[in-house]
Amino acid sequence: MTAAAEATLAPSVPTAFGSTLTGTWRLVRFMLRRDRVRLTVWVLGVTALYAAQLGEYLVLADSPTALEARAVIMRTPAMISMTGPGYGLDDYTVGAALANELVLWIVLTVATMSILQVVRHTRAEEESGRSELVRAGVVGRHAPSVAALITVLLPNAVIAVLTGAMLVSGGLDATDSFAMTAGIGLASLVFGAAALVACQVTEHARGASGLGLAVLGAAFVLRAVGDIQEEHGGALSWLSPIGWVQQTRAFVDLRWWPLLLCVVAVALLLMLGAFLASRRDFGGGLVATRRGRADANAALDGPFALAWTQQRIGLLWTSLGLGVMWLLTGSVLGVVPDMMETVRDNPIYSTLLGEGDLTKAFVGIVALYAAFGGAGYAIAMSLRVKAEEESGRAEYLLATPVSRVRWLGANLAVAGIGTAVVTMSGVLATWVGAVASGVTDPAFGDFAGLGVVYLPALAVLVGLAAALYAWVPRATPVLWALFAYMFVVGLFAELLGLPDWARGISPFWWVPNTLVADVEAADILGLCAVAVVLLGLAFVGFRRRDVVST
Repeated sequence: MTAAAEATLAPSVPTAFGSTLTGTWRLVRFMLRRDRVRLTVWVLGVTALYAAQLGEYLVLADSPTALEARAVIMRTPAMISMTGPGYGLDDYTVGAALANELVLWIVLTVATMSILQVVRHTRAEEESGRSELVRAGVVGRHAPSVAALITVLLPNAVIAVLTGAMLVSGGLDATDSFAMTAGIGLASLVFGAAALVACQVTEHARGASGLGLAVLGAAFVLRAVGDIQEEHGGALSWLSPIGWVQQTRAFVDLRWWPLLLCVVAVALLLMLGAFLASRRDFGGGLVATRRGRADANAALDGPFALAWTQQRIGLLWTSLGLGVMWLLTGSVLGVVPDMMETVRDNPIYSTLLGEGDLTKAFVGIVALYAAFGGAGYAIAMSLRVKAEEESGRAEYLLATPVSRVRWLGANLAVAGIGTAVVTMSGVLATWVGAVASGVTDPAFGDFAGLGVVYLPALAVLVGLAAALYAWVPRATPVLWALFAYMFVVGLFAELLGLPDWARGISPFWWVPNTLVADVEAADILGLCAVAVVLLGLAFVGFRRRDVVST
């Protein structure tokens, strides 16, 4: 039976206001079933992040001067922009540290989840044509949008409850704990609702995701500037949902009313989204897509140019966003050693810093974090080929005189170049920040060497992503599990007492901090050899299997 016939036979949906939400709960069940693994990973990942940070602060609490030293560095403009308005710095407790330093990054994480989820179940479904089939049944006009927002609300609620309970189990006040985690969930919902509005503006999922993330970035900037301009936040801070959560003053002087701003914002954005959805054509956006050239530019001839065109915006914003963060980190490098000296006796920090120069040890940790940023980019962009295949675009392209090896190679080459740019720009941005604050040792060459030495390990990740895609496409989510495992090995291997074979699973374990240790040529050459073998397997596997047909 064709879709048109099904639409004809399906009962018509009345046009009364209440009927525009017909089928909402059925769609919610469908979306949750479809994304049960994805949402579970998000929930567990955010919960694990809370657990790691709580454990760190509880260890710091054992040292009388550790939290005081941390409070000193949190008063600098760079750290204010990267954390919060600084409530409770005069008596820096574990709870105050969590509220001041963790809220921003958890909001950014769960808000990103919310934006991507809303776009995935609204604009992306409409763009693919699946939403048209769904809407042919007994489904109201606004049901998919409301269902998408509910599927965002539920994981946020689960995260709030789990993490709130975790904070309470760590000895923190229950009311403040759940106020903080609930506020984070509400702020995330605001950005999900903003993404819903963005889905009405543009007719492409990428554009809607970009607009939603741009709103999130603007909220970050407004809060940062407002908090720097005035102690405990100025007027600009109150224009940001992130600022609303931080202004609850959890664990210092709790007040609930700023969270009402989140509730009001969600309601207004929902009404705006419904209003705009009722005034656009299905499949279209309020802003028409700009007409392109009649003939493609000669520079776009070939799969490499196409892959670059698709990935360049993501590369720009990733490099810029992470670069600003590492620039600010470098700007406080001069005061970090004094703070680190106070916590050196704690087991977590002693295993990370070692017994040598504190500045060099800290720079090595920053370089590791920059490499993690490159690793996340490598996995995401290397797997774009999978999205191209699933959407059917790869099938159309491979029907032209473009070989599979050339197409796959072009996409992986662009992903590899982008990975190197993200990593090196992060490391060098740290150097720029350090120089701006008067720190000249380590020098430029030392920072550059730190970044370069990670490139073979990142090439292994690109090769592994390509090999899994070529041979077992369903197994590609394993890459994100490996990413999490690499993080644990990189920071906590010594503390956990992991054996060498377990550490060796992480490509980053073979990369030394070149500021305090010599580079083993055999290790670097081994990583290069593994990357080459994995890429070779990828090309062989992709040539042998069928391309998914839409």
